[in-house]
Amino acid sequence: MHDIRAVRADPAAFDAALARRGIAPLSTAILASDEARRTAQTALQEKQARRNAIAKEIGMAKRQGGDTAALEAEAVALRDEMAALDAVAAEAEREQTTLLEALPNLLDAEVPDGADESANVVLHQHGDIPNYPFLPKQHFELGEALGLMDFATATKLAGSRFTVLKGVLARLERALGQWMITLHTDAHGYSETSVPLLVNDATMYGTGQLPKFAEDLFRTTDERWLIPTAEVPLTNFARDEIIPEAQLPMRMTALTPCFRSEAGSAGRDTRGMLRQHQFWKVEMVSITTPDESAAEHERMTRCAERVLTDLGLTWRRIILSSGDTGFGAARTYDLEVWLPGQQAWREISSCSNCRDFQARRMNARMKPKEGKGNVFVHTLNGSGVAVGRALIAVMETYQQEDGSIRIPDVLLPFMGGVSKIG
Repeated sequence: MHDIRAVRADPAAFDAALARRGIAPLSTAILASDEARRTAQTALQEKQARRNAIAKEIGMAKRQGGDTAALEAEAVALRDEMAALDAVAAEAEREQTTLLEALPNLLDAEVPDGADESANVVLHQHGDIPNYPFLPKQHFELGEALGLMDFATATKLAGSRFTVLKGVLARLERALGQWMITLHTDAHGYSETSVPLLVNDATMYGTGQLPKFAEDLFRTTDERWLIPTAEVPLTNFARDEIIPEAQLPMRMTALTPCFRSEAGSAGRDTRGMLRQHQFWKVEMVSITTPDESAAEHERMTRCAERVLTDLGLTWRRIILSSGDTGFGAARTYDLEVWLPGQQAWREISSCSNCRDFQARRMNARMKPKEGKGNVFVHTLNGSGVAVGRALIAVMETYQQEDGSIRIPDVLLPFMGGVSKIG
C-alpha cells in the first residue's frame, strides 16, 4: 500500500514511479477520491459541531421555557445531512483504497529498467558450468529410469503438475529440507517457526496476494486460503503490532509445503517437477527498521547463496528489471542455478526487500528507541531455497554416466548411510 501523503506531496513523481512499472498515470484519480473524502469529512465535522451547539441551545431554551421546534427541526435535518456526508466519505475512501491497493510497490532507483526478464542484470556467478564426458539427462529422465519418480501415479491421484517420489529419492528431498532449515537456524540466526498452511483473507491481503492475485491461489470451502509460501503467515506475525525497536530485526524461517494454482502457465515446464501445484520450500522472513532493510536484503541473499555453494552447485545472482520485479517488492535478487540436463539457468531463490509496502497493508509498526511516534517497519522475504528445485539441481549436477546420482557431502548425515542413488 502507498502513503497518500506522498502522492499529495509530489503527484508527478508518483506517476513517474508507476511508469517504470508500465502503469499509466493514476495520481489524478487517486487525489480526486482523496479530495472528495477530505471535503466530505470536513463538512461532516462542521455539521457535527453545529449539531453539538444546537443540543446546547435546545437545553438552554427548555430551561427558559422557550420554543425549541425550529432547533429540533434543524437537528433532524443535520442528522440526515451527516448521514449522507458519511456515505460520501466512505465511498470516496473505498475508491481511493481500491486504486491504491491494486498498485505495485515503487521500485528502488537501482532497479534496471526493462519490459521483462530479458532486461535482468547478472551481478556475479559462482562456479563454472560443468562439463560431462557424457550427455547429461534431465531430472525426470533420471528419476523415472531409477523407478523413483512417478508422474503417472501422481496424475491419477491429483491431476497434472504433481509428482510422486519414492524410496531414497523421497528421502533425498526430505534431507534437503532438513539440512537447509538447520543451516538457517544454526548458522544464520533465523528462528525456526511452524505456521498454519491455511490462512484468512486478512493474512493474504497483508502481504499483497489479495485482491490482485486471487486466481493464483487455492481456496477452501470454508473461505480460507492455502499458503503459496510461508512468507504469508510469517510476515503477518507483525500485523497490527507495535514492535519495540530493540526487538528488531526479527528473523524467522519455516519449512512448509506451498500451494499455487499456476494460473497462466499452461504449456510451461509441463515435463518434470519444475512447476508444481504443491512443493516444499524453506522461507526466510525479516522484519527490520527502515535504516537496516538494505543491509538485511544483502544478508538474506547471502544466506540463500550459501545453500547453493555448500551443495556444490553452479549459480548466479541477478537483479530483476522493472518489468520482472514482483508486485510487493521494491528490489529483488534472484538466484539462478545451472541445470546440466536442461543446459539452462533456472530460478531457485528470490529475495526481496518490500520496504514499508506490506507494513502499511498490515499496519505493522515499530516504536523507535528515541523520538515520538511510531513508524512502519520494513519487511523482507527470500527462498532459502525451493526444495524441489534444489532436488532437481542436485540430481542433474551429481548424475553419473550410469544414471546413478551421487549424494552431496553436506547431505550425507541426513541420508542414513546412503551415498549414491542407483
